[in-house]
Amino acid sequence: MLPLNPALAATFRPPVMEARRWLAGLTFPPERPLINLSQAAPVEPPPEPLRRAMAEAALERADAHLYGPVLGRPELREAVARDWSRAYAGTIRPEEVAITQGCNQAFCAAIQSLAGPGDEVILPAPWYFNHKMWLDMQGIRTVPVRCGAEMVPDAAEAARLVTERSRAIVLVSPNNPSGAEYPAETLRAFAELARSRSLALVLDETYRDFDAREGAPHDLFADPDWGEVLIHLYSFSKAYRLTGHRVGAVIASPARMAEIEKFLDTVAICAGQIGQIGAAWGMANLRDWLAGERAEILARRAAMAEGMAEGMAQLPGWRVKGCGAYFTWAEHPFDMPAPDLAQRLLREAGVLLLPGTMFMPEGDVQGARHVRIAFANADRDGIAALMQRLEAFRP
Repeated sequence: MLPLNPALAATFRPPVMEARRWLAGLTFPPERPLINLSQAAPVEPPPEPLRRAMAEAALERADAHLYGPVLGRPELREAVARDWSRAYAGTIRPEEVAITQGCNQAFCAAIQSLAGPGDEVILPAPWYFNHKMWLDMQGIRTVPVRCGAEMVPDAAEAARLVTERSRAIVLVSPNNPSGAEYPAETLRAFAELARSRSLALVLDETYRDFDAREGAPHDLFADPDWGEVLIHLYSFSKAYRLTGHRVGAVIASPARMAEIEKFLDTVAICAGQIGQIGAAWGMANLRDWLAGERAEILARRAAMAEGMAEGMAQLPGWRVKGCGAYFTWAEHPFDMPAPDLAQRLLREAGVLLLPGTMFMPEGDVQGARHVRIAFANADRDGIAALMQRLEAFRP
């Protein structure tokens, strides 16, 4: 038998792919089609003007088919630096921006520059499972910090978990899987904790375009020394429906960027050129369209919150713990673990969602009590249908 990396072997299999395997052999009648709430990704293509711009680049621009700079196309790096500086009332330079093959790669690059086998990284639980998977693959210990009211972690609680092996704290806001939007004061408290203990604060703002709040969600970039603490991650996939083109970004100090460049050159050389061209075109031309996308997501969020509101007679026992961006994190009322519930909902109600166990430490009782509902691809009629099916479900 060929050798196998033990860290990779010990890493759990991708949860979304596991959920897709549950579909094998199942059929859904036309009068009750599958409601797929398992994955947090747009299923529609980019808007037609963006597709046309990308098609034109593919036909007319020779550099769209060649290797590009490891850290990304200059025009996209400049656009991110300019727009982020304005949005966050801070100073971000193009050399502090790198473009990656999606935000997952941005996270991997950041962590690779921070920690190695035997080190520790603090993650709020529930966590984004791909973050946990990468840490496991690298032999880095994940230290969970519990989320409190409204699914927001507490910096004072995290401080008690810091050890000499700690290297970073990772936050996602708006959060995957809970949807929670972390208050500015919470992010500031974590930044101060990170600075005081010589840690990095890795802040993943993949879903920032769908934050319900107006204005900047934090002031961390207003600190002229932000690069001593903060590493910021972003995804163009959600904003412009570029999931298949894999375009993300990492913002960090120039010294950190020199280390990140080593990783990016080794694993991908560069992000895809056509996706980067599309992202830059979208930033320049789709501001109003993106505002409409945000309004639609916020309307779906409101429909989810209303449909599952505590005390609603139609869904007795269900309790929403967090709702925002693409997600609802809900406690279910049934006397069965969430993995069993998820598979029964699929077979008996035609609803595919993910059990909380996919986002929590193994054996955690809270994981068995919760589910994640990714509602971004269910319109308001689809959300109404979901409520009807949950109401009719009788285990």
